[in-house]
Amino acid sequence: MQFPRLLVVRQNFPDRALTDIPGEVRRELEQANLAFRLRPGSRVAIGAGSRGIANIATIVRAVVDYWKSHGMAPFIFPAMGSHGAATAEGQADVLAHYGIHEATMGCPVISSLDVISLGHTDEGIEVFMDRQAWESDGVFLVNRVKWHTDFEGKIESGLFKMMAIGLGKFAGARQYHTFGYRMGLERVIRSAGRKVLASGKVLGGLAVVEDARHNTAKVAALRAEDMEAREEELLALAKSWMGRIPVEALDILIVDEIGKNISGAGMDTKVINRGVHSERNPWPYAPRIERIFARDLTELSYGNGVGIGMADVITDRLLAKIDWRPTHINSLTASTPEAIRTPVHFPTDRECLERIAPTVGKLDTREVTIGWIRNTLELEVLALSENLRGEIEQNPALEILGEPCELEFDPDGNLLPWLAPTGAVL
Repeated sequence: MQFPRLLVVRQNFPDRALTDIPGEVRRELEQANLAFRLRPGSRVAIGAGSRGIANIATIVRAVVDYWKSHGMAPFIFPAMGSHGAATAEGQADVLAHYGIHEATMGCPVISSLDVISLGHTDEGIEVFMDRQAWESDGVFLVNRVKWHTDFEGKIESGLFKMMAIGLGKFAGARQYHTFGYRMGLERVIRSAGRKVLASGKVLGGLAVVEDARHNTAKVAALRAEDMEAREEELLALAKSWMGRIPVEALDILIVDEIGKNISGAGMDTKVINRGVHSERNPWPYAPRIERIFARDLTELSYGNGVGIGMADVITDRLLAKIDWRPTHINSLTASTPEAIRTPVHFPTDRECLERIAPTVGKLDTREVTIGWIRNTLELEVLALSENLRGEIEQNPALEILGEPCELEFDPDGNLLPWLAPTGAVL
């Protein structure tokens, strides 16, 4: 079976990377003047999550150092709902693999699933908080503000979501997603978050915004009383910087790796134009994509295969890496069983492509349009089939790197990575 040749393409995203991340964190925290609310010696609970946030260990360490410099006794706790297989040990392991542990942070990391109830919202939602955080003198959260993979709103993924689902641990995450299925997640996140704020325990949070290159582009210290309004502003900024696949439509999108460290849904739904409930092409601002081929699972997903259900074909090796226990826990807690349906799967990349290509309505496979990305976070350099050259050349933000290259396979039938002239490898 013959496929079109590939063009290696670079998207010229603006580079917004901060040059001094610890210094910027410190400046933001000092300006917010949060330490004055506590007496020296107070225990500050710093919540950290499970997403693949760039420079997260550096950022969290800078937060720890700020509180220590003001005479406080900080500790870190996982604020990640049902992730890490919904176990205290699993959640501590997730943080440790991001470089967040006592030796690197200079303070204890305390992981527990014990929660206390803060009562019910007006909608009848029972709100929970991590017991260790509740017993501290104040809670401070660190999270990235970005679009959510499941819904569209003015507040999606960020500090408010961490206050609700992250701080609530497994007990809270399960309840919030159940209500979210009926009421919508944004409403649940706002309602539960306001209940948490009303407890008086939350001091504020550090919001992290990344650019299209997945660089740390902005950090903002938010006081508790300003958090909701400020997060709306930061989400609008994050969306304006979002990286996208730069064509109107693709027949096949090849994704090298999916995983929880890439996206809460394994793949960013607003990049691949899929919904976690099996919706195809629901987002009008994303390219129409007919078929998705997912090749592998990241090591930092720890066997969590959430997202495979959004693919149309996967390799046997990806399927073999899935640990179904954390996968089931995470997907069912989030009320998204469709996201873990097993697609058709074959032993090799070649067979996956040759079986799926005839399903896009084109008799000549050389006419099939193909995109190939490493994952949904890394979109600066990607491969697009040569039959998209006209569209590529009309986009001034795109640059073709070198001559077209063939879609090549190794002796086992698996795709060989391409090497761009810049040295970028997919």
